[in-house]
Amino acid sequence: MTQSDYRALRFDRLAGDVLKVTIHHPTSPVNAVDNLLHGELARLFRDLRREEDARAILLTGHGKAFSAGGDFDWFPTLQDVDRLEHLRRDAKQLIWDMLDVDLPIVCAVNGPAAGLGATIALLCDTIFMARTAVVLDPHVRVGIVAGDGGTIIWPMAVGPALAKQYLLTGDPVSAEDAHRMGLVNFVSEPTTLEEEALAFARRLAEGAPLALRYTKQSVNKLVKQHLNTAFDHATALEIVTFRTDDHREALAALREKRKPKFRGR
Repeated sequence: MTQSDYRALRFDRLAGDVLKVTIHHPTSPVNAVDNLLHGELARLFRDLRREEDARAILLTGHGKAFSAGGDFDWFPTLQDVDRLEHLRRDAKQLIWDMLDVDLPIVCAVNGPAAGLGATIALLCDTIFMARTAVVLDPHVRVGIVAGDGGTIIWPMAVGPALAKQYLLTGDPVSAEDAHRMGLVNFVSEPTTLEEEALAFARRLAEGAPLALRYTKQSVNKLVKQHLNTAFDHATALEIVTFRTDDHREALAALREKRKPKFRGR
């Protein structure tokens, strides 16, 4: 894994055997997920499965956001069935590869984590969240199903009732509420977020490598069971909703800065 292979992710090898990965999209100040970032995130976790030098990973975002989720300018290009099927396969492999990374992943959520950004953050092994950050899954607001893993990790973390509250509304969750509900492990001040997350990553890196990796693998077996139950169903329905009038209406409403009028078709 070399920096020259990536444009939207940055890598720093830090003291204490920690590999820092920063989401740093060259053209999006909020690290929105477009074709470039989606493809690189899929490749990232495949590469991290083969990482041999680091003993822990620190994942964070650059600037004011961790990742603001899907780029709305990208969505209209995803109407072709072949492109949607390719996206579905990449999305599935991204999540499975992430869960198969043996090294512990500590996430420092520096700003808004939305949609796929939220899923990736919440699937990390330990999550630090800046007090000023929010986490949300706003798929329904643009007329599509939360198909990239939100329907798996949110119910696992907070239970079906709260998960449906936030997945069906797309409402943001503050850092304090996310911690109270069990979505994240720690809340930090923005100025100390990375320092605290890095200290925890170094603590894990000092642990017995095989014991940590095998324990993580065992816990992730439970997450994979939920993926097997719901992921393919959710992504298939997401593809269906990408081609609906409601989705097109939602994108038009965003462009025109008005409230969408959904009709269920």
